[in-house]
Amino acid sequence: MRSTLIFLTSAFLCASGQQIYDIFTTTWDRSSLFTYTNLSPNPINFQSGIAAGDAVIAISPDTVYQTMDGFGATLTDSSAKLMSDLKNGAWQSYWDLLGYLFDITDGKSSAGLSALRIPVGASDFSESVYSWDDTSGDTSLSQFNINSVPSYVWTVLADIVYVQPSIKLYIVPWSPPGWMKESGSMKGGSLQTQYFNTYANYLLKAVQAFKSKGYNVYAVSLQNEPLNSNPTYPTAYLASADEATIGQTLRGLLNSNGLSSVKLIGYEHNWVNTDYPMDVIGKAGSSFAGVSFHCYEGAVGAQTTFHNAFPNAEVHFTECSGMLGTDWWGDIKWNMDNLVIGAPQNWARTVMNWALALDPSGNPKLPGTDSCGGPGCRGMVTISGTTWSVNQEFYTLAQGSRAILPKDAGGPWGQRIGLSISGNLSWALRVNAFVTKRTNSSDWLRYSIVVLNWNDSSGGSWNPQPVKATINFKGVTAAYTFPVGVTTLWWYGAP
Repeated sequence: MRSTLIFLTSAFLCASGQQIYDIFTTTWDRSSLFTYTNLSPNPINFQSGIAAGDAVIAISPDTVYQTMDGFGATLTDSSAKLMSDLKNGAWQSYWDLLGYLFDITDGKSSAGLSALRIPVGASDFSESVYSWDDTSGDTSLSQFNINSVPSYVWTVLADIVYVQPSIKLYIVPWSPPGWMKESGSMKGGSLQTQYFNTYANYLLKAVQAFKSKGYNVYAVSLQNEPLNSNPTYPTAYLASADEATIGQTLRGLLNSNGLSSVKLIGYEHNWVNTDYPMDVIGKAGSSFAGVSFHCYEGAVGAQTTFHNAFPNAEVHFTECSGMLGTDWWGDIKWNMDNLVIGAPQNWARTVMNWALALDPSGNPKLPGTDSCGGPGCRGMVTISGTTWSVNQEFYTLAQGSRAILPKDAGGPWGQRIGLSISGNLSWALRVNAFVTKRTNSSDWLRYSIVVLNWNDSSGGSWNPQPVKATINFKGVTAAYTFPVGVTTLWWYGAP
């Protein structure tokens, strides 16, 4: 799974013209699962005189949108525990898993996940309820202790960062410490006004604590799902006006403590509500870099509704979970349409799933929680003792991630670019396009497309059919037949 691929150099490409050599495929029947194909010595050429396909993908390379921060998931306490146990029981298998998930090296058949969300304190997937300061009334935060976190979280995080040193860390609490809330508990309730400044300092100390362990926080949010006050696990209600107020305080604290580069992200809740994130940015836009959304209610177009109101604010997508027992191909289609393709097309810079890893039953969860009810949540990875397997969420994110990774070590990340689709089978394809710039301005740029072919019910009955398509790019055309499934491919073009 970690084999080295033969990706062609831009010097060779300059001599040979625009050609497609590199393709990753995941098909509906699982005959290909994030499978890499190198077309050498017979690449697909971009050339003149190729007749239009049943679907025509026209790339607009001069129409450039947001830079992508990456794809990823959440390292819950439960995920870290399962991964730590895997490390202790099957050391090589553990490192194979980390490489398959996180290695961004150009030329590796790995997903290259580059965003990781980490709870500040307990979540619904922890062994017990805890914050990073559980001493009641400690407004000076003298008892703040990042080592309240189980040690295996730090062990697994260190290993992930070893594999992917540039990974972006997003931290977010599921609840303030219970003593700051009117309920007196981390489970449900809301933050008391008298502790707004204390809570801002609590989050500052969280960022500083990560730095003390050698990790730079990329972004911090004030509250996970601030409109959810479920009493069976750590949650908290936080009004939009209060989030704006606390965010302004926290922004000042971060700036005055040498942490001005840390982004402040608002909202962290479902697509269904755009009034909340708009109110936060309307009141405190200079303090927040942007907002993030979850998938559990509403539609992805809400991100564009927000973007249109605040075009200079960033949009992130930070949580969605699959459920056990659902249809594999149906999940692939939904995730591609709404998340991997849909979220960036609606301005998201990140696309993250919920739990990085769970066991086959969707555990371990916080005792007594009703979170992830019914059949249970599915992790991106399923770990059972000393074995692991990846699920449909992995395949969709991996296909998207490969399109935006840097070509050069330490180089630029992919940017979304414009495209249009026409032809009698245009409806059968969902497509996103990206350009990855280079550290050397004379090197050819990498252009990537991620394509979902969901033409599986021709004539109203189950009948998966490939789509013969053409790709138009800078006056030349390439032809490719997309199987039913997901395809990621790329080529190089002159800057």
